[in-house]
Amino acid sequence: MRTVKLSAGDNIEATCTRCRKVLNHTIVAMVGEKVVRVECNTCRGVHNYREAAASKSSSAGSSARKKEPAVRPVKKDAGATDREEWESLSLTMDKGRAIAYDIDGKFKVNDLVDHAVFGLGVVKSVIKPSKMEVLFQQGKKLLRCR
Repeated sequence: MRTVKLSAGDNIEATCTRCRKVLNHTIVAMVGEKVVRVECNTCRGVHNYREAAASKSSSAGSSARKKEPAVRPVKKDAGATDREEWESLSLTMDKGRAIAYDIDGKFKVNDLVDHAVFGLGVVKSVIKPSKMEVLFQQGKKLLRCR
């Protein structure tokens, strides 16, 4: 088997970074016997040498096989969980014990809140002394409180 010694100016197959195809290139620069930069004979773009994909796969053997894409489990809609929780809580709500929402009001977890825009809601958590997370029919909202 005869090996060809490459030098600057010779033609070589390489993957063109601009054309995104395996095309003929002219060697522009070498370091020792290693090809470093090439010029595409089609688009005339000069770039680092990238070995042609066909020669890579033949040398890599079985590891070059394409992997099957992993099947991802279907994610549940984030709002669906909130809607389910709202449905279960709305059956037991006593609208008479709802506290009218006020920025200066003090609320505890599981308090029923009557908001002017969002309607009836349940306090799910109090975050620090100035915020609370309230579950409304439309979903969870972060509201200010005292």
